[in-house]
Amino acid sequence: MPRREDFEIAIVCGLPLEHDAVSLVSDEVWKEDTENSDCKTGRIGQHHVVLALLPGMGKASAASTAANIRSSYRHVRLCFVVRVCGGVPQTGNKEILLGDVVVGKGIVSYDFGRQYPDGFTLKDGVESNTAKPDRHIRKQLAIFETINGRLRLQEEIASFLEKLQAKATQQGCGAKYGYPGAGEDRLFKPEYRHKHRISPSCICSTCEKGSDPVCEDAVRSSCYDLGCEAQYLVPRMRLKRKRGGEIKKAQDPAIHIGIVGSGDRVIKSGEHRDSIAKPKGIIAFEMEGAGIMEEIPCVVVKGVCDYADCHKSKKWQDFAAATAASALQAILEYMPPARSRKYSVEQVPRQGHFLVPFGRNESFIGREDILQRVIARANPVANRDDCQRTAVEGLGGIGKTQIALEAAFRLHDAYSDCSIFWVPAVEAAGFENAYREIGQSLGVTGIDEDSADVKTLVKAALSRKDAGTWLLIVDNADDADLVCGPTGLLSFLPYSRMGSILLTTRNHQITVELDLSETGVVSIPRMSQTEATELLQRSLEEDQTQDAESLTSLLDFLAYLPLAIKQASAYMAKTRMGISRYLQHCRSSDKKMIKLLSKDFEDRGRYRGIANAAATTWLISFEQISRDYPLAIQYLRFMCFLAEKEIPASLLWTADDELEADEAIGALKAYAFITERAGQELYDMHRLVRLAIHNWLENDGEFETSVTAALHQLDEVFPNPKHENRADWVQYLPHASTALKFGEYSTDNMAKSNILRKVAQSNFLLGKYQDAESLCDQVRELRTELLGAEHPNTLMSMTNLAHMLHRQGKNNEAEAIYLQVLELRIKVLGAEHPDTLGSVNNLVIMLDEQGKLNEAEAIHRQVLELQTKLSGAVHPNTLSSMHNLAIVLHRQGKLNESETIHRQTLELFTKVVGAEHPNTLFSMNSLASVLYDQGKNDESEAIHRQALELRLKVLGAEHPGTRQSIDNLAIVLRIQGKYDQAEGIRKF
Repeated sequence: MPRREDFEIAIVCGLPLEHDAVSLVSDEVWKEDTENSDCKTGRIGQHHVVLALLPGMGKASAASTAANIRSSYRHVRLCFVVRVCGGVPQTGNKEILLGDVVVGKGIVSYDFGRQYPDGFTLKDGVESNTAKPDRHIRKQLAIFETINGRLRLQEEIASFLEKLQAKATQQGCGAKYGYPGAGEDRLFKPEYRHKHRISPSCICSTCEKGSDPVCEDAVRSSCYDLGCEAQYLVPRMRLKRKRGGEIKKAQDPAIHIGIVGSGDRVIKSGEHRDSIAKPKGIIAFEMEGAGIMEEIPCVVVKGVCDYADCHKSKKWQDFAAATAASALQAILEYMPPARSRKYSVEQVPRQGHFLVPFGRNESFIGREDILQRVIARANPVANRDDCQRTAVEGLGGIGKTQIALEAAFRLHDAYSDCSIFWVPAVEAAGFENAYREIGQSLGVTGIDEDSADVKTLVKAALSRKDAGTWLLIVDNADDADLVCGPTGLLSFLPYSRMGSILLTTRNHQITVELDLSETGVVSIPRMSQTEATELLQRSLEEDQTQDAESLTSLLDFLAYLPLAIKQASAYMAKTRMGISRYLQHCRSSDKKMIKLLSKDFEDRGRYRGIANAAATTWLISFEQISRDYPLAIQYLRFMCFLAEKEIPASLLWTADDELEADEAIGALKAYAFITERAGQELYDMHRLVRLAIHNWLENDGEFETSVTAALHQLDEVFPNPKHENRADWVQYLPHASTALKFGEYSTDNMAKSNILRKVAQSNFLLGKYQDAESLCDQVRELRTELLGAEHPNTLMSMTNLAHMLHRQGKNNEAEAIYLQVLELRIKVLGAEHPDTLGSVNNLVIMLDEQGKLNEAEAIHRQVLELQTKLSGAVHPNTLSSMHNLAIVLHRQGKLNESETIHRQTLELFTKVVGAEHPNTLFSMNSLASVLYDQGKNDESEAIHRQALELRLKVLGAEHPGTRQSIDNLAIVLRIQGKYDQAEGIRKF
């Protein structure tokens, strides 16, 4: 059992139910203190704690208990008051619900002030009536007030709460700590009194205003017994969301950091509560904190069990005690013990060694929440039962080394008797040299001999107890071949219960080899907006950073990567260039961006001889992947030419061995070059990694080859766009469009022309005719060059171009191309070839639109007859000819015949291509228009509604075909006098 000087944390509870909840989160509870019968001792996580139950309520009792703790446990530096409390339901725009947790960053004595004839006034001045915890805990509370810090803490509290409930269930008291339910969380308006509603025999009947008394029976009765009316409940958005969610999620408490009111009076009035809380920003009320603070720095951690009003009950007390205890456990996770423990009777060196090759980074920015997690775990005394191992992992350049460096200095400041050693794992020789220095500092015998097995000697020396407490930092452990395996560097890591090992790696596979628990892996995300802004501005003059919009855009462009931001800042500081100008260079071209990101800069926190530019920092990782996972590097070379987000796994070529493909993707994820969207088989690639791969390929002379291979793969997997495969080509479209931007470097123009055609057709089906026109023109040029002017595929590309021109109303240009194609098809394919008939059809439509209806009708009938003969009566081309004929008849006023053919066409289209095919929807629209012109408005409206519904579903609201359906339906509604409906339709 630990000695008295090992106890630094005290926990004070006021009720047995609170004491029981704290006991449930304790990892160990030892015997009662024979000298101080009010106290028990135990362990929560890495902290030895003193747990006290107050003998009475109020500040005096709390102060007395704190004084007893201080006298018995002289090294206690912080006391947590873990209790239930009354919450202030609304502070600004924040809602506090029952079961939430309040943490006090300051305590206001709300009964400390002056009593005037017209009322009580709190004494002015923070010093006189506000007490705050010490500097270190205030810093941690400030982190909890950040969005990320608060969300992380809330997640951990919810997790610990579930564990507490599970433990309580094992002990047979699980129901006691269950979530009472959102329906039991009832907040009445402050002025609404808790009294008998109909009782002429008691004084409740005369209670009209806040100061009027109510009877004792009413005070003891519940709201249900008194019939407190629901119409006086205050609606709250958070409560509404809880009621609509799962019970497991609904019980998760929110955390609130703020000022807590402390006094000897119990607040049981909503109006009184608000009058005290509002002037001082109080978020909760309690009764012990001010008394404890007189003896020991303290933090109040309170579970909200009521709203400090006259309607308060005890229904929420047990659950609130459980949330408070869970919050205590979560907060303690972030607090390393203040001094190292001595776990053996052997003498620990008074002054530890400090072998770190870098100076302290005075410009270290933010990352405080991550840093605290690293320090809490890497602290050698954090786990006295094992040699703690912790891994900091993330993309190269994300800041892992800087976080480890700052952690080293902070631990050195806090634990002067702890040795801290730094070992680079970039190569075997560097690792051994660092180990030799450690051996020399420890005075290891034989360490300087030529035949010395340096790594084994140092491993043995650090594994002995007389080495004292130590932290070994292994930096840049990225190469799996070097680090893992029977003779890898990991096999030379020492083991001592007085030691701790911290590794930094960009390779998740290294973390897996370490066999760490989830809490032993600290993944580094990108910087926050605030952190990134501060880092960028740190080296720049004020006039260089005045353009806030450009600053935000540049950070987004650099993907909030610390190395890239620091490099950009160094370049701008050197050249006196403003942010907007630097951003302009970045955006001008990928080559210029690569040039900027390839410039090394002075950075004393990085290794000499190793490039520190963002564009080159990943080159060693690319080479490692090439060596170990050939398929992975092929995937990387392909994916770098696609869009950055949502790259489908189906675009990648399949390997003969599925396991090889899984390992290849796993390697790319392990190095954080790609991230997978959960459960979607979609991958994202970091923007700067993408550019770095381009640079790598270009330097190796592989850029053109890789672009060609990428376009060839896209040509293989990108389907011919049709309605039936819409889901596929819509998902592939942004990636094919991005790859085409590199088309000038491809040596396979046929693959390029094929992708251009597919992307053009995709844009056409999406109604983006202008974009499709430009792409079709490029296809025509390429195919004329590759295949010749008379090749059928060249003629098809010309036809597609004419279609796009026609859809945009450029009829003269479209007609000229249609005529040219028709002449060539007759020459090459013959007059009765289906493609030739298609060309005739296209020209007849032009005649129709020019008003030459009789001529158009005759040719349509001729084409329909030939099409039926060649392709059959139900072929889609035949049905299109029927549809075109019906349209001409409609325009001639031959409405009955037009209607008949339209009905036949619609029926056959539905049968052959399906009810949702765009051709079927076009046919529906045409039939509804004919019915409208015949005055059959009811049927016309019904068909137009059906067509609109399907076009919205299939094509989307912005497609020209959908807009046409909207206009047509609005016209039919208006002619029937349904003006409101018509206007409503127009708003789609």
